[in-house]
This record gives sequence, structure tokens and C-alpha cells, in this order.
Amino acid sequence: MNKSIAVIKGDGIGPEIVNEAIKVIDKIAEKYNHTFQYQDILMGGASIDVHGVPLTDEAIDIAKNSDAVLLGSIGGDTNTSPWYKLEPSLRPEAGLLKIRKELSLFANLRPAYLYDELKDACPLKPELIEGGFDMMIMRELTGGLYFGDRETKEINGQMVAHDNLVYSEEEIRRIAKRGFDIAKKRRKKVTSVDKANVLDTSRLWRKIVNEVAVDYPEIELEHMLVDNCAMQLVRNPQQFDVILTENMFGDILSDEASMVTGSIGMLSSASLRDDTFGMYEPSHGSAPDIAGQNKANPIATILSSAMMLRYSFDMDEEATAIEKAIEKVLQAGYRTIDIMSEGNELVSCSEMGDEIVKCL
Repeated sequence: MNKSIAVIKGDGIGPEIVNEAIKVIDKIAEKYNHTFQYQDILMGGASIDVHGVPLTDEAIDIAKNSDAVLLGSIGGDTNTSPWYKLEPSLRPEAGLLKIRKELSLFANLRPAYLYDELKDACPLKPELIEGGFDMMIMRELTGGLYFGDRETKEINGQMVAHDNLVYSEEEIRRIAKRGFDIAKKRRKKVTSVDKANVLDTSRLWRKIVNEVAVDYPEIELEHMLVDNCAMQLVRNPQQFDVILTENMFGDILSDEASMVTGSIGMLSSASLRDDTFGMYEPSHGSAPDIAGQNKANPIATILSSAMMLRYSFDMDEEATAIEKAIEKVLQAGYRTIDIMSEGNELVSCSEMGDEIVKCL
């Protein structure tokens, strides 16, 4: 099978972790007789440095004409990087928001799974994680506060800022359907997270989710306020199967979920539209403090590439092979610095990629 992949290595540790993912994908191509063609495009700070903008129209066209997009990380140190002295529309993250919108990537899937080998890296008490946990956070990606009108201006002698949180019925309905469809293939439970005791958008969210649930009688649905969900994630993560939520809540909760797995370096991500096209990226940031030091954990990016094989290329066997290879490497005791614990072997970013390739 021949597939084209638009590759955005991005900023910070992005090039390092993407290189390891490509190393693994190339091994899959060799083993299963596939051909993957890569085309590099710039986004974020790397694009600002070359083009003066975080994402060019040419880059968008290349992404649209590919079968999937593999992304590393975007952005830098917000305190010291010159990128953050630019107006907001020209900063690195503006490119990420734009490509999501341009590619109609409305459904963000972020699995959070506790490997048995990483229990020691989990910050929760052992009795809270006995038996592990396996959840999927389904985040709406192209609406809400991040895409609403915003303005900062002076009123009566003081600066005032506003950001508008807007959701339409259709935006909620399509992400809810995707969430229930995912739950059908898992443990058949959806936890819809909102702030319906305060926000009109959340009251509409809850109403539409209830309407969608009628078409999925086999799925258990519960509603949970976002502040309670944040608490429950560290109190009893095993209760969750699919967490369905809006853009900002999903952004925050998925980062929290990543840390109870032991490290944000373990959390993969897929952003999908209505067809098989998707963009795949780790959930962590660009970690500029360790960029270029070969210390980063590439596993989240490699797991994201496995999601690309499964969701965009219909290569379930190949995706499973990558996931099992990662399990074998962890069982063998190899650890990058973020998941290192006593009695294991510390390896670099590139060495972790090499070990996963060996297990394939």
C-alpha cells in the first residue's frame, strides 16, 4: 500500500521525536510491504523564522493533498522566545489552530492508558490504580473559546479583554456521535463533561448529547461537571471509558490524564474529520528546555503514528505491532528520563526509537 504523509517536525523537541516515529514507520513499511512517502512542511516557530507567519497557504495545500499529517510539537518558551513578542495571530500556536480549522479536524482522540510497567511512575497511590486504567478523551477541536471572537481594548481608562465561547448544535452533535461510536468499540460508557450549572453553552451541550444518546441505547451515559471530573481523574481514574467534552475542558483534562499515566511523554493524540483523514501528534508540548539534547521521550509520537496507521490507513495489524513493541521495550526496562525509575536502564530519545524498531 502506498500512502503519503505530510510531516511537520515543528519546534523544540519536535524534530527529534518525529525522526524516531519515522524510523518506526519505515520499519513497518519494510515488514509489511508498504510504501510511505513523506513531504516536510513548516508550521509554528519554524515557519515564522522562514516565512514570517506560523503557517503558509502552501503548507495547508500540501497537508490537504496528503493521506495524513504527522506532527511533532509547536511553540517555544513564552517568556524568552521572540515569537511571543508578535501579535497573537502570528505566534506559533496560531498555526496549529489554523490547520485544525482548515483541515476540518473537529474530533480529537487522546487515549490515556497506564502500562503495568509504569505503575511506579504514576503519582497516584497504588491502591487507586490497582488493575490499571484505560480511557479515551474525546475533545471537540474546532469550536468553543479558542475560536470565538476576542478583543483587548481600553475602556474608561483600563484595559479590558474578552473571549467569546460559542457552540452550535451541529458542532456538538457531530462530536457526540463520534464519541458514542468510539464507546461502542470499547466498554460502552460515555462521560459527558460540561459546566451546565453555569454556562449556556454547556446547557446546550448537555441537551444535544442527551438527544444523540437516544440512538445509542447500548451505551451508558453520565454527565459530570468539569471541576468534579478533574477531581475524579486523580481520585478514581478507573471509572472512565470515553470522556466527551468541549475544546478548552478537553485541553486541560487530557493533560491531567496524561500525568496520571506517569508522563505526558506517553500520551498520543489523533485529530480526525468525517472521513479517514487525520492529523497525529503527541499531546505534550515542545519542551524547549531539553530540545536538541536527545533526552525527549518519543513514545507518545510513536503511539500517534500507530493511531495514524489504524484510523487513516486501516492498518490495524501494523498499529498493534507498534503498540506491542512498545510494551516489550518497557518490559525490558528501557526508560527515557521522564519515566525513569530505580532498577531500569536510562536511554536517549534515539535509543528508545532503536529499541522499538528492534522489537518489530
